[in-house]
Amino acid sequence: MAQITYHASHEQHAPSALLQFAVAAEQAGFTAIHCSDHFHPWSERQGQSGYSFAWIAAALQATKVPISMVCAPGQRYHPAIVAQAIATIAEMFPGRYSVELGSGEALNECITGEVWPQKAERNARLLECADVIRRLLKGELVNRTGRVTVKEAKLYTLPTVQPPLMVAALTEATASWAGAWADGLITVAGDDEQMEKMISAFRNNGGADKPIYVQMAFSYARSEKEALEVAFDQWRTNFFSPEVLNELSKPTQFDSAATYMRPEDLEEKMLISASTEECLKYIQHYVDLGFDRVILHNVNRDQELFLQDFKDKVLPHIRLPQ
Repeated sequence: MAQITYHASHEQHAPSALLQFAVAAEQAGFTAIHCSDHFHPWSERQGQSGYSFAWIAAALQATKVPISMVCAPGQRYHPAIVAQAIATIAEMFPGRYSVELGSGEALNECITGEVWPQKAERNARLLECADVIRRLLKGELVNRTGRVTVKEAKLYTLPTVQPPLMVAALTEATASWAGAWADGLITVAGDDEQMEKMISAFRNNGGADKPIYVQMAFSYARSEKEALEVAFDQWRTNFFSPEVLNELSKPTQFDSAATYMRPEDLEEKMLISASTEECLKYIQHYVDLGFDRVILHNVNRDQELFLQDFKDKVLPHIRLPQ
């Protein structure tokens, strides 16, 4: 059965507020929670970027639903430290925690001062990191010299239930490459043809019967005018191609790159709505496409309105496959 999932946006909200939203989301009827993992926000206007691993532990303690997060090991995070963090959280909350590994964005990873590799090299590094993490989670002694170096690493706190290591993919090529080794896929909402290509690429290259999640960003508010205004303020920096999104390294660069955007441009790129009926139809479409989790990210800062209205008017009416 598909899980309707609340997205906790660390770029837009303080961790303390997100913790309250996570509790409210569970009470509203969301059956899972997902969160981003940023060192910098996409825009100076967003203004936040809490540490996801710390927040995840608090959110798991405060709720009873499964929680997942994106993580990019290899540059900002050494894979052995990622493995230790995953093992610690999974030991405390068995069966409730999963991670979606990605090759990263310059926005977060370039803080190390190291060279930012090309996409193919980042993917190769990610695969090495995933191997290190998996081996450590199984209790192995790991030594490795390559794109990442590990010397005599061994975890002594291990999870009783191995957490899934999924992959985050924005392109058909990445989804195809990851099918053989990842435990599942997360991608972002797009047109049906794009979604079908992503799913087929993953399924047909080793990903058959593995879970697939989709994250959909939209703007819901009391009026369409307000919904458009907040979408333009908060999310206009997020509609570039993956090549651009992955290469810009500072929030100010994203803000500068988006100066040409107009509010009406966003209406072609995301749902802008004050209608719970329209939102329900939009969500139902992705449920019907067969995703295992449909992750809802309302980019409006007014999360209380969103959670209350969806609790009463949207979530109870979504038809879930049996």
